Amino acid sequence: MSTAQGVFRRKPIDQIAEDKGDGLTRTLGLWQLTAIGIGGIIGAGIFSLAGAVANKTAGPAVLISFLVAGVASAAAAFSYAEFAGLIPKAGSAYTYGYAVLGEIVGWFIGWDLLLEYTAIVAVVAIGISGYFTELLSLLNIQLPQWMLGAPGTEGADVAAGTYKVNLFAVVLCLLIAYVLNMGMKNAARFETTLVYLKIAVVLLVIVVGVFHINTDNYNPFFPFGLTGAFTGAATVFFAVFGYDAMSTAAEESKDSQRHMPKAIIYSLAISMVLYVLACLVLTGMVNYKDVDSESAFATAFADIGFHWLGIIISVGAILGITTVLFTFLLGAARVGFSMSRDGLLPRWFAKTHPVKHVPSRITWVLGVASAVIAGLLPIAEAAELTNIGILLAFVVVCIAVIVLRYKQPDLPRTFRTPGMPVVPIIGVVFSIWLITFLSPETWLRFAVWFLIGLVIYFAYSKRNSVMQKQQSKR
Repeated sequence: MSTAQGVFRRKPIDQIAEDKGDGLTRTLGLWQLTAIGIGGIIGAGIFSLAGAVANKTAGPAVLISFLVAGVASAAAAFSYAEFAGLIPKAGSAYTYGYAVLGEIVGWFIGWDLLLEYTAIVAVVAIGISGYFTELLSLLNIQLPQWMLGAPGTEGADVAAGTYKVNLFAVVLCLLIAYVLNMGMKNAARFETTLVYLKIAVVLLVIVVGVFHINTDNYNPFFPFGLTGAFTGAATVFFAVFGYDAMSTAAEESKDSQRHMPKAIIYSLAISMVLYVLACLVLTGMVNYKDVDSESAFATAFADIGFHWLGIIISVGAILGITTVLFTFLLGAARVGFSMSRDGLLPRWFAKTHPVKHVPSRITWVLGVASAVIAGLLPIAEAAELTNIGILLAFVVVCIAVIVLRYKQPDLPRTFRTPGMPVVPIIGVVFSIWLITFLSPETWLRFAVWFLIGLVIYFAYSKRNSVMQKQQSKR
């Protein structure tokens, strides 16, 4: 077999369906899956990113930023939904790419998602720590400055070395790893409870805030021009996915082929409605120049005399955004688990806990990695690691759904992407377009990670692939 044939070998869909769960148990119902999806989508986008993008990038047009990102995300969501109903296995985009476009494509998507999902966990943990600091300030509690941020965090006295580590973010990452290792049934109950709390806080913000909107704050609507709104879309894009990470839990769903497509669509639709309403309230209450970049809503309500509501929002944000960490660390762990089961990473990582039936080893490894990033990098630098790999995964999934629809049209699909092939093509075009807005530094980091992955694939993964071993026996 030539190298080209080897790296592009595809794992048959029927063989993927026969893969053993290796200890994973099916415990998740439709609304638990939907809650995990919402948990991944709503979080930093409302409580942190909306304020930062409104203040520095888009102004009131942050609403347009979310809508543009939402259109791209929706086009990809339909493609994910079709695959989720067809291939009810862990791994999401990694598994779909492996099945349709070949092993090396699957490898690089999986390799990218390990970095992207882990970085998202770190970014969100840093964002929560901003609300934690704001909450302490509202309660007149002061903690040592050294534990409130990473070196280089905005506001630090660099010469004096004011900030040393973001201790709260570190502890939070490790706490989520612990929760995920409690077993999926208990972990999902924890996640669902926090999602309900988060939605309640967002609705409270919208209902109270709508009575304090000053329409003059919407003028100018595009203070940074259309380019600012589109640049903002690239920045907030990682706040309008999460269903992709949720889909990695397909092997832990009671009826994945029916429930997973519905959960993907439901979670995105509910989240986008809340995003739009929250952005309208925030930029209507406060002039974009005065929006706090780290704790936008808590500060906004505190500034108009709603001190008590600022405290509630801060508490709700801390607990609610925690669901984002849960969803993406879950996604990273399940991608790593799937890659290990396929032999592309050491099988040691695919070992599940004998009692809890979760991939505890890879979960702890990634939990510690996210804690290190969260503790030692400022939020801006950590955020630059998050978008490009997700966008490329969307491109691969949208292309793969078109290829598979035409190559194997008779496969039993429980959900079919509408408007084929136009809708997936829209997903591809939007994703590539958003990639062009990312900084050169982001491309450099991606290139370095890509090269590391290339070395690992040819040095280890290609030779130890389960597919390679099966073909060698023939």
